[in-house]
Amino acid sequence: MLLPRITSFLAILLSVLSANVQGKETSPTGIAVFNMAWAGTIDDFKRHVEVCSTPEVDWCDSRVKISRGAQNATPEEEERAKRCQEATAEAAGSFDAAMVIAPCNAYGRRRNPGRVETVENYSIKLNGLRATVENLIRNKKIRIIAFQEVKSQEVLEYVLGKFAEQFNVCVAPHTTFQTVGFAWDKSISSGAYACGPNPALAITEQPRDESPGRRVRPGLALELVINGSPVTFLNIHLKSGCANLKTGGGFPGHKLTDSEPACVVLNRQIAILEDWIEHVAKESPRFVLLGDFNRRIDDEAKARVPKTQVRTDGTDPAEPNAKDLLGGVKSSYLWQEIADGFPPMHQVPLTSTQRGCTGFKGLDHIVISDPIKLAQAGALRSRKIAVVKKNRQSIPTSDHCPRITVLEL
Repeated sequence: MLLPRITSFLAILLSVLSANVQGKETSPTGIAVFNMAWAGTIDDFKRHVEVCSTPEVDWCDSRVKISRGAQNATPEEEERAKRCQEATAEAAGSFDAAMVIAPCNAYGRRRNPGRVETVENYSIKLNGLRATVENLIRNKKIRIIAFQEVKSQEVLEYVLGKFAEQFNVCVAPHTTFQTVGFAWDKSISSGAYACGPNPALAITEQPRDESPGRRVRPGLALELVINGSPVTFLNIHLKSGCANLKTGGGFPGHKLTDSEPACVVLNRQIAILEDWIEHVAKESPRFVLLGDFNRRIDDEAKARVPKTQVRTDGTDPAEPNAKDLLGGVKSSYLWQEIADGFPPMHQVPLTSTQRGCTGFKGLDHIVISDPIKLAQAGALRSRKIAVVKKNRQSIPTSDHCPRITVLEL
């Protein structure tokens, strides 16, 4: 009876060893994050021009402008923006209808926008986006792309160009023009996949105002099985206007706790983001967090400021009130808030930038969990790739450059 027992034990041991070997098998996977700057279809653009060119709207800026050095806008500026918002809503048919149209200054501030915001010029932008994405897939071997500032699945399928049939696409449903989406090579994942939004991140910008408010972007989670093991990708585009250092657009730096309205909104997103990361880490230890953070978290990491575990609404951070979205954090640093111990996370550093890559700097990031970091044979690195554009292009292809990396997954 001993031999059968030994044979059985060896079979079990070989099975365990085989499983361990399989668990360690990885393959290089190209990953990109790309903010495409108000990318919609030609029909989306035509609707934008139709509304913005009405005499009542006349290409007005619906956003409240705050003078450099000031914390809040003047009453006159707030009244101007309100009139613009009301005119835009009337031209669009309703406030909700206006929210799914790109703002009149989305494609640049010009003296005569009607002369340059033509379908021909917008097509040049779209074709530049498509050429940029095709270059990422064909020449940079990118197989997973996290997109920001997109309108729909239709526009993602367009920019995938020749590779549209090769890739799956998933977009987070949203009530405003800008949302986030994924595209990934169909051959990369074995078995089923899941792609679902995190609407909790899409908080209202004016929570105490009775008037309708804009909602910032939701998050999006993509769950794949790569080389037999699950990997979750978290795509985010956090509130803009509260970058901690100058980013190439001439904007002043802010602390996360500044009373500037954009910082107040971003601050309120942090606890929601942290809770989401912690929840995903428990279910899927192998995860990648990437997107437009609208903060220079690489510089924040160097500050090494300890986290203050207190929220501005006075609640215990260990027991967040999911119904109260007015709370925030008192730390001045986003990175220290989300990377406070659990789960351990690592930034993929930017190691090179292609010539011709201009626009916003330091806002797009790729962050990986500890299990993925341990699977990497070499040093972590990423690079920025220039977008395809024409000389003197009226509507820029994008004000962001794709950031790419290769990870063993």
